[in-house]
Amino acid sequence: MMGFPAEKKVNRNFYKLFTERQQLNYRLHSVSCTGTEVHLSMCTFEFYRGNASAACRAGMPAVVSCLPGPLFAAGNAHKKKQRQQQQGQPRIRLKGGARVGEGRVEVLKSSEWGTICDDRWNLLSASVVCRELGFGSAKEALTGARMGQGTGPIHLNEVQCQGTEKSLWSCPFRNITQEDCKHTEDAAVRCNIPYMGYENLIRLAGGRTVFEGRVEVKRGSKWGTVCSDGWTTKEAMVACRQLGLGYSLHAVTETWYWDASNVTEMVMSGVKCAGHEMSLSHCQHHGTSLSCRNTGTRFAAGIICSETASDLLLHAPLVQETAYIEDRPLHMLYCAAEENCLSSSARLANWPYGHRRLLRFSSQIHNHGRADFRPKAGRHSWVWHECHRHYHSMDIFTHYDILTPNGTKVAEGHKASFCLEDTECEEDVAKRYECANFGEQGITVGCWDLYRHDIDCQWIDITDVKPGNYILQVVINPNFEVAESDFTNNAMKCNCKYDGHRIWVHSCHIGDALSEEANKRFEQYPGQLNNQIS
Repeated sequence: MMGFPAEKKVNRNFYKLFTERQQLNYRLHSVSCTGTEVHLSMCTFEFYRGNASAACRAGMPAVVSCLPGPLFAAGNAHKKKQRQQQQGQPRIRLKGGARVGEGRVEVLKSSEWGTICDDRWNLLSASVVCRELGFGSAKEALTGARMGQGTGPIHLNEVQCQGTEKSLWSCPFRNITQEDCKHTEDAAVRCNIPYMGYENLIRLAGGRTVFEGRVEVKRGSKWGTVCSDGWTTKEAMVACRQLGLGYSLHAVTETWYWDASNVTEMVMSGVKCAGHEMSLSHCQHHGTSLSCRNTGTRFAAGIICSETASDLLLHAPLVQETAYIEDRPLHMLYCAAEENCLSSSARLANWPYGHRRLLRFSSQIHNHGRADFRPKAGRHSWVWHECHRHYHSMDIFTHYDILTPNGTKVAEGHKASFCLEDTECEEDVAKRYECANFGEQGITVGCWDLYRHDIDCQWIDITDVKPGNYILQVVINPNFEVAESDFTNNAMKCNCKYDGHRIWVHSCHIGDALSEEANKRFEQYPGQLNNQIS
């Protein structure tokens, strides 16, 4: 209940001495749990009636000492010991949750991560997941993809734990068949976690609702603002999590339009977060030696939080199926050159003669989250491109890169989101965004935006790439400009072999879809050739 996965023995004699000096009031006795309950109130017990202070003559206060999970272990030695105990790749993880200890449950089977179907999903099974991950019992067992839809296989169905199991894999379950379940039925959990009090060290001021405002943090006994230099979606995500307000919708770097409170002093600068931290104080920052380019409350950091967020991911098989090489004449590439869609060596070419070699493929971007994906910029600041006759709503929406197996970039393309729209949707989902006639741009939950291989700039210029083995990488929303519930699934990778004339693209997968070992094999040993593409 208190958020800890296990307990350790305690010195009862110490507490016996302590209680002899105290006048104690007892409330409960004869508490009898089976150990599978998620809350103490679900055990059998009796209340003391009448003079409670005279009760429990033969006993003493019940005492418990809790062992923290890896995320909450105090000392490094403890963390090291726990890491040794948990050696090997974890076979279970949580994805897409705003807070620590919540998310869609994913399990690893045959080197591939997949989800759990919510049939018969309950608090007992959810508690086994929570304890296995180093948290306490489950607060909620969520059904119906409440933490967003996963991708890939659905590994388990009808999981029925008794509640005492050490691992979800020890529980009875049914293997899944495609007809049984869909990702709209992905199971999720909210776990009990230890109370850390982080929400008492941060507050919002001046916003129109409780979900927004200028960030104020407590350093020692003093409240102050945070410098907005380098303040991005990642830092805002941590601030929203610390406040318990869900996901970051916007990282605000100018807060002059929010009413000023009496706090004007800046107490934190240089904040740089990875995005998973529980508190801003856990991120890198300047400490006591503050340094801020723009001081004053006008440039104090602010946030707008949301209980839901989008989650974009690429349909990897389509990239593999549609990839091919085209030698495109330079006289057909003036617009693309104007929009910076060719490699830098194209500037030295003998225009309009000659050609560029392009690796072309289709990309289909799905929104599996719980909120629509909208461009960061409002339509008033979209940029009109006369040559292609369309508006760009984001400077860079995707990065397309060719990497060597050790990660060195040898070719790149990038694509502004000139037209974010609902190309197709799942059954029962209505399209909401259409670019035509200066329409609204975005991707609705349950819909996808398709960029066909024959669209300008839907390519990587590989004119200067030498024959060899490579990795094709596509990253959506690479600068984290728009909030998502999960940024770890924004990259897709494929193995490539290029012989100077043709290219073979295979083993395409979302970046976090495979086990660590499978990913290492993928990066170190480009696989056998298949899916020959001419």
